[in-house]
Amino acid sequence: QVQLVESGGGLVQAGGSLRLSCTASGRTFSSYTMGWFRQAPGQERQNVAAITWLGGKRYYADSAKGRFTISRDYAKNTVYLQMNSLEPEDTAVYYCAAALTGEGEILTGEGEYHYWGQGTQVTVSS
Repeated sequence: QVQLVESGGGLVQAGGSLRLSCTASGRTFSSYTMGWFRQAPGQERQNVAAITWLGGKRYYADSAKGRFTISRDYAKNTVYLQMNSLEPEDTAVYYCAAALTGEGEILTGEGEYHYWGQGTQVTVSS
């Protein structure tokens, strides 16, 4: 139903910023949640932020609140994750993912997402 292509990862010093991008293409569906997940070595993949495409409802993990902002651009079919005040603990592979969503519903669990990007590495140095 959808293909996801993400970019924007890189190396940054603690306190710096990065913006990740995820562009959707292919078949479309009427309602879905777009999420950003991250996975560090030896750790389980976890949700960082999510947004519903139609209503713009947002979710942030506690570790992301006040530092990260998720947004969407309808014209470009793109979802962004703006990351500020980055810390070494933010180092991970970041994945864009999509999940079919009912109206008014936002999904946050990894098992609820079925479309995934290739991942982009974010490394934050001390």
